[in-house]
Amino acid sequence: MDYQALSPVTGHSVVISVVDGRISTIVPSACDSDDGLWVAPGFVDLQVNGFAGVDYNSPETSIDKIGCSIDAQRTTGVTRLYPTIITGSNTNIRKALTNLARAKHELSNGTSIAGLHLEGPWISPHDGPRGAHPIEHVRAASIAEFEDFQGSAEGQIRLVTIAPEVEGALALIEYLSDQGVVVSLGHTGANAEEIHAAVDAGATMSTHLGNASYSMTRHNANHIIEQMACDQLYAGFIVDGIHLPPSFVKVAIRAKTPEKSILVTDAVAPAGCNPGSYRLGHLEVQLSDDGSVRLVESGRLAGSALRMDYALNNLMRFSGLSLARSLATATVNPARAIGLEGRQGFLIPGELADLVLFQYNSETLEIKIIESVV
Repeated sequence: MDYQALSPVTGHSVVISVVDGRISTIVPSACDSDDGLWVAPGFVDLQVNGFAGVDYNSPETSIDKIGCSIDAQRTTGVTRLYPTIITGSNTNIRKALTNLARAKHELSNGTSIAGLHLEGPWISPHDGPRGAHPIEHVRAASIAEFEDFQGSAEGQIRLVTIAPEVEGALALIEYLSDQGVVVSLGHTGANAEEIHAAVDAGATMSTHLGNASYSMTRHNANHIIEQMACDQLYAGFIVDGIHLPPSFVKVAIRAKTPEKSILVTDAVAPAGCNPGSYRLGHLEVQLSDDGSVRLVESGRLAGSALRMDYALNNLMRFSGLSLARSLATATVNPARAIGLEGRQGFLIPGELADLVLFQYNSETLEIKIIESVV
């Protein structure tokens, strides 16, 4: 199958030939496509808790429903994802991990699950940094508990979010790094010394930087600035216009550099659904008309309803980045940060044909997904 489209890197038309699920050749085209299509690597979402009414954290979620949510995300350009399990009881976390590991191996579209992201339970217990995670299940870091989780996940946990100030965190970070598991700092109120100790121990990312923070903190010396200034850390950002104001996004991308910046959705089950009331486990949340997802009880944000294609539109508008550099934050950058097998996140002959075809309006800075090729 041949796909003719414009390359965001060169602005010129190319023809990509796909044979047996892999890119065979990429050659320049003498003429542009009639339908104005552009092509990019399929998007990679490293933090997604659910989508299209499907909650990855629920032990009752069926394998078939997980498959439906993967199909729904492909319509937004996401071809590789890291389903994310948050803080909960040991039993619930293990059951959710088992479900997702089964989905990866048993579903025809399970190849889109590139790994699993464990976000907690080893995070700050304090209001603010803890976010919407249940305080009753926040606990000290434990290598033994991680090994328990990894067994349930059939070795598929590839990314762990941890607060470096938590008891036992540094030992766990060193262990995870030695095991080839990427460590991301998040849901933390750590000081500069604790952040740098975590980086020395092997941490290489920051989880949804700018969120899950104290409502009041020192304006010129805090855990957000320390992570932004740390060149070793990639940083994930939720660019929905709700979690972070446009001005913060613009400044943060400049400080972190576009090459170290990663778009994540942090989507939860109501993402892709109509506004209304939903349940996430035992919690009731409200998806509002403005796209925010909040706990009914406290009004706190509880993940997002963001789509990756919309995140890209917002990033271009907020930051002023070009189409090509914006696309890198959802393709090349997460692939490099997480060490995806082969060269996923890139368009290279011989590699898997993860492509997204889209139309692009340079006046409104908006992309429209036409097809995901996996």
